[in-house]
Amino acid sequence: MEYETVIGLEVHVQLDTRSKMFCGCPADYQSAEPNTRTCPVCLGLPGALPVINRRAVEFTVMTGLALHCQIPEFTKFDRKNYPYPDLMKGYQISQYDLPLALNGYLEINGDPDLQYGGRPIGVERVHLEEDVAKMQHFPASPENHAESYSLVDVNRSGVPLMEIVSKPDLRSPEEARQYLTSLHSMVQYLGVSTGNMQDGNFRCDANVSIRPAGSDTFGTRTEVKNMNSFRSVYLALEYEVERQRRVVEDGGTVVQETRGWVDDRGVTVSQRSKEYAHDYRYFPEPDLPPLNIGSEWVDRMRSALPELAPQRKARLQGEYDLSEYDADQLTVSRSIADYFEAAVSLMSETTKRPAAAKEVANWMIGDLSYLLNQDHRDIADCPVSPSGLLELLGLIADGTLSTSLAKTVLEQMYATGVSAPVIVREQGLAQISDTGAIETAVAEAIAANPKAVADYLSGKETAARFLMGQVMRITKGQAQPELALQLVQAGLEAQRP
Repeated sequence: MEYETVIGLEVHVQLDTRSKMFCGCPADYQSAEPNTRTCPVCLGLPGALPVINRRAVEFTVMTGLALHCQIPEFTKFDRKNYPYPDLMKGYQISQYDLPLALNGYLEINGDPDLQYGGRPIGVERVHLEEDVAKMQHFPASPENHAESYSLVDVNRSGVPLMEIVSKPDLRSPEEARQYLTSLHSMVQYLGVSTGNMQDGNFRCDANVSIRPAGSDTFGTRTEVKNMNSFRSVYLALEYEVERQRRVVEDGGTVVQETRGWVDDRGVTVSQRSKEYAHDYRYFPEPDLPPLNIGSEWVDRMRSALPELAPQRKARLQGEYDLSEYDADQLTVSRSIADYFEAAVSLMSETTKRPAAAKEVANWMIGDLSYLLNQDHRDIADCPVSPSGLLELLGLIADGTLSTSLAKTVLEQMYATGVSAPVIVREQGLAQISDTGAIETAVAEAIAANPKAVADYLSGKETAARFLMGQVMRITKGQAQPELALQLVQAGLEAQRP
């Protein structure tokens, strides 16, 4: 029997506000000593009263507008009760039946293998809540402790957390990955979150089920947690879909439960039975007033929305004649797009043309991206500035550097922060265009490689390129490649009887 996959995603986004959701404690907890960003409110002490962070509400409404959601005029906060040790109060202040945004959508490109074209994925709701404390678990060890134990760091507790809940419209792990990457890009472009998955600023839970192909009845779903990268989301969903298929085909029944993804083993494991909404005993938060969201306020935020990735991609394609692939790569994050446009804006009017912009794009997408990925570094922290990259490209354009030499110089710029002209001058890396110097290297290469010479003379013209490579080696990559090839061919022709 063929089965259809049904996936819905719950994405938690930490909002980039200065203070926490319901108190004045700083929200920059990542590098702080444990339990130093706390107060009576986020510690859950009796009598402490919360106050709503206006900026967090604005960020959530902005996200809702970007997702084409309805923004209700009336909303409220609720208490979500559950007895986990990472909740200081024994409950979380969240939103249940009246969120800040609802009934929107996010466009994805679809899954070509499954013949799902570009289409909107429904967004059920976008609501606002507070994050919980961070638990660290330590196993028993003879050196440290006789028994296992856990520690709680309250610094994260109370940080504004926006939850974006999709409808069960996704039909494959690949579609889920596309949805997540598009959403990740959106929150960065909006400036509402850094979206750093390594720091937990962008987290995802998935609800997964299967059903017979053609059926419109949902199967029993499982929730999958502990996925901390786009890759792990994709792999966890692939595994879980296959696990459920095996369970059904073996005559078993899929159980509604929460499962955790174990990345190093490539499996999901059962953690607990899945709660229902009534298990949380939601009721209106008595310490916070309801919110009336004025239409004029919403209209002002709608008019102030920044240019998002799809619009920026279309604009860059039109202005600089970029391919769809290049425009995709350059707009995958706001910082990459900003870097590209900063570099192009620095070009003189005589050089600001599509071919020059394409060259900037090529170096950014290729060599510069490689160096950044090796360091797991965002381009916003790149040691090579947009002006520095343009200086390097200028040395290629005026013949000072060959492309291969420029790659070497870029690596040194990235490692040291020193400009390209200084590196070239101090290390004597300028391209050699002196015919006499190159002829000397050509003679050496021909004398050292008689077989290549014989191959060329017998009709194998590729041997000339091999000898050109030897010339480049002898000159440490500094010979002008076109001139070197011409002189190699001339030297070989001179060998003919």
